[in-house]
Amino acid sequence: MRWLVLLFLSASLARAGDDRAGDFDYYILSLSWSPTWCALEGAARNSPQCERPGLGWVLHGLWPQYETGWPSDCRTPARDPSRRMTAAMADIMGTSGLAWYQWKKHGRCSGLSAADYFASARRAYDSLTRPEVFHRLDRTVKLPANVVEEAFLKENPTLRDEMITPTCKAGYIQEIRICLTKNLSPRPCGRDVARDCTLDNARMDPVR
Repeated sequence: MRWLVLLFLSASLARAGDDRAGDFDYYILSLSWSPTWCALEGAARNSPQCERPGLGWVLHGLWPQYETGWPSDCRTPARDPSRRMTAAMADIMGTSGLAWYQWKKHGRCSGLSAADYFASARRAYDSLTRPEVFHRLDRTVKLPANVVEEAFLKENPTLRDEMITPTCKAGYIQEIRICLTKNLSPRPCGRDVARDCTLDNARMDPVR
């Protein structure tokens, strides 16, 4: 039995890093509702993100995707970003630590330099209008998850419902994920991504 476990671990390690940088089909732009992340994880970690006022929809990441599945932890000749480079992303990502993690897991698979990857992530983030109505919440509310999707569709006329998916976690609105081409134009999501949260009473806490 022990040798079977060792064989499985060896095969898993051999597969790690086998994904090739730049070999993917499209991106997911993932936006997290910062109050949810802080309520479920960040506050317990004493994350500085949860001490910063005014954070609503923050950039979780720009993720290379296959039509089914995704690459991660790719090998790349691109140099890792400097601390200054990751710190410069904290205004839209919450912390420099998240920027580093996203580069390591996803950015290395983009086939871009770290500077170009972060510039693309910022450009994608800035291209999306984030509905102001959520930022103006003055109390915790419960609402159907599709209301969040519809608000994004209304504010971003180039999006269609098959290009965007809301996610939930532990009864909270967690993220909005938008599918983009390599040129950062909206496109339909793959089947494994288009799994909308269907909660009718998902929780949203207000921005601090």
